[in-house]
Amino acid sequence: MKHVLEFERPIVHLKEKIAELKEITKDSEIDLDNEIKTLERKLACLEDDVYGHLKPWERVQVARHPERPTTLDYIKYLFTDFMEFHGDRRFGDDAAIVTGIAFYKDRPVTIIGHQRGKNTKENIRRNFGMPHPEGYRKALRHMKQAEKFNRPVICFIDTKGADPGKGSEERGQSEAIARNLMEMGGLKVPIICIVIGEGGSGGALALGVGDKIYMLENSTYSVISPEGAAALLWKDANLAQRAAETMKITAHDLKELAVIDEIIPEPKGGAHRHIEEQAKAIDQVIESSLKELQSLSVEELLEKRWEKYKTIGDYDIKED
Repeated sequence: MKHVLEFERPIVHLKEKIAELKEITKDSEIDLDNEIKTLERKLACLEDDVYGHLKPWERVQVARHPERPTTLDYIKYLFTDFMEFHGDRRFGDDAAIVTGIAFYKDRPVTIIGHQRGKNTKENIRRNFGMPHPEGYRKALRHMKQAEKFNRPVICFIDTKGADPGKGSEERGQSEAIARNLMEMGGLKVPIICIVIGEGGSGGALALGVGDKIYMLENSTYSVISPEGAAALLWKDANLAQRAAETMKITAHDLKELAVIDEIIPEPKGGAHRHIEEQAKAIDQVIESSLKELQSLSVEELLEKRWEKYKTIGDYDIKED
């Protein structure tokens, strides 16, 4: 792992010490087994303490980790015969969103997801995972195609937000997002949405109207970034950590608020540490969700979707 987060430094330092002692034992007759075992026990306790009690801002950092798996990474592990489609048939192709068809355990499905880059060159090509309106129209085109051929739709959400540039606004960014929200609300096939990194504002919501909504344990889902909220509320983007703690943007917060259905656990330290293990956890929820949703009639599917969103935000006023 190349990128180390600030709160992980004590763990990395301890790992380096253990590796150093193991290297010494290879080249000499000095017996350091007891010291190594002691440090390994200390490491296990430290990892449990750090990763088991992550603060909201630390989860934001994990969600933004440059090595965190992307939509295309998960497609390789979860699906077969993936065929990517391009273009919205109106303006052009947007590399910030990938769409296509594939097989999920011999069942045809449509896959749609935000896509970040893994390096500077790719991030520029994919606009750092921030879609333009043609990206959302490409996504909608394939949602409607999925409906026509009765294929479930699986969406992977991972974006800081929609592209805010002048060109995107001129080409109808707000309309494209709003149309996706409307069309997904009435789409006559199952929709499964999984937040795998950041779920930012309308850029995330445009792929986020589903029958089932899941979040990876260290992902975030919010109306605005912590930096943006801090700049608006306190006129200081440097207070992002404070904003993250008050915004209720973590998976645990949103599960408690009934915005999402379930939390998908991550390997200790984050999804980037063991993508195969993470893909297996995602696989389990996709399989169980499809089994449940495909047993419903279209009328039942739409009714349950309506009820799901109608009850989000309901609360009881407790009187003292």
